Amino acid sequence: MSGRMHLSYLAAAAFCFTPALADAVPGFDTSEGTKLADGQGYVSLVRLEHQAGKSANGRVLITFERPDLSGMPVYESLDDGDSWRLVSHVSDQTFHDLKRCQFRYQPNLVELPRDSGSLKKGTLLLSGNTICTDSDGHLADEHLQTYFSTDLGRTWTYHGTIVDGGGRPEAKDNHGVWEPNLAVLNDGQLVAYYSTEQHKAQGYNQLLAHKISTDGGATWSAEVNDSAVSGGVERPGMAAVVTLPDRRYAYTYEDIDGPDNNGQVYIKFSRDGLDWGSPADRGWPIETMGGAWPAACPAITWLPIGGDKGVLIVSAERAGGTGDAGGRALYWNKDLGRGPWWQIRAPVQKRTGNMGAGWTQAVMLKRNGQMLHITSSSSATSAADNMNSGKNVILFAAAKLSFNRYEAEDAARHDAAYIHDDKMSTRGRVRIAAATGRLDFDIYVDKAGVYPVTVHFTAATLQPATPGLRVNGAAMAPVAVPVSDGWSDMSVSARLTAGYNKITILGGQQPADVDYVELGEGK
Repeated sequence: MSGRMHLSYLAAAAFCFTPALADAVPGFDTSEGTKLADGQGYVSLVRLEHQAGKSANGRVLITFERPDLSGMPVYESLDDGDSWRLVSHVSDQTFHDLKRCQFRYQPNLVELPRDSGSLKKGTLLLSGNTICTDSDGHLADEHLQTYFSTDLGRTWTYHGTIVDGGGRPEAKDNHGVWEPNLAVLNDGQLVAYYSTEQHKAQGYNQLLAHKISTDGGATWSAEVNDSAVSGGVERPGMAAVVTLPDRRYAYTYEDIDGPDNNGQVYIKFSRDGLDWGSPADRGWPIETMGGAWPAACPAITWLPIGGDKGVLIVSAERAGGTGDAGGRALYWNKDLGRGPWWQIRAPVQKRTGNMGAGWTQAVMLKRNGQMLHITSSSSATSAADNMNSGKNVILFAAAKLSFNRYEAEDAARHDAAYIHDDKMSTRGRVRIAAATGRLDFDIYVDKAGVYPVTVHFTAATLQPATPGLRVNGAAMAPVAVPVSDGWSDMSVSARLTAGYNKITILGGQQPADVDYVELGEGK
């Protein structure tokens, strides 16, 4: 489980649906979002698109971990994520001793876009981890299972086991298996990606592997390694796979105990969803030019907005470098995962009192163009509850997000300083030195044209300050206009080429604070 394990075995709390917008409790961070239910973490979402009954298409289903032994809850929304209702619980159907073994961790929910074995197009598949304990209540073994539903998630039937594992996470001889992630490939094959600790004798503390099923998950092929770093230390885990518009695949994973940045999220690519290159190749770190990087529990989504290539979005439990340590920003990229990444404020602003808060998140583009975001958040009723993932809640929120705004803290800095500031959208701004200061933004656009370019800035001292601006090396003469609270916008129209363009902000006669650069629509 990538070096971490939920340890809460608490009594069930009543499900509820309570607004929790910007609730402030003295001594704790605030959260922004609406409470969907009590829940520990690991949200998985699917919007139905392949139902025989066309009226069912468009409804949204989610599941997540509960801290008790009640199994996986399944919630449904009929209004594009505005409201939710509980429709079922999925319990283990193989061991029958639910006080010892329960289907309870790491759910992953998908809809079959085509027939697979005996399962018809539109069938819902739910994978997850059935955890069994010994007579002392300690974790003893794990079973990555699949269940299916043909009635929109109302009832579920056990279908097969991907892989079995065993051992306590803290034991040296642990052979655990964790975090199944299902994907249906373009050729119809069903693939299960997962984390395994069953190769310690070969020098791998944990690695990522996959198996293939041709019968909808009833049986599975031999194991193939995807990410495996020898040495017995690193723990690549929590693979999440997405299909790109060019029919390639991308997967993200966390690299726990990696050589540089512990927990950093990496991305790898594949043409067929099966061959990810050398397992020893970590891939590419997801990172901004300014040194912010998402860490732990990643999820990746591709959305058909923002240009011909769409937008890739990665969420994570936390962040390193100059990223928000609370994991309250999403990372995005408009070049199918190549080049630099950028931060944007997440619609849900979660509390971060425990590691379960934000453990795998879900995003979805709503019909009205807003981004739906669902994640877990710690509780602030007391210090003990705040640190206890068993007291977490599931929050959701939707917001219109702009993927044409490039935060200054994500640019490359030269004689410039990152300043943490909770008033800014992603909790940061950059101060550039007079004369010698510089910020470089490598910005991708898929079409050449003339684009409005706006820089949002303010003077860093009592002296007026207006930074300089270059686009692809050419000096610009923008017009600066006061906006509010001492901040100003300087704007210019500039010709950009298809591909990457360098926008540079230069120090003026006085130091200035820069919040972001924003592009308008190109012509």
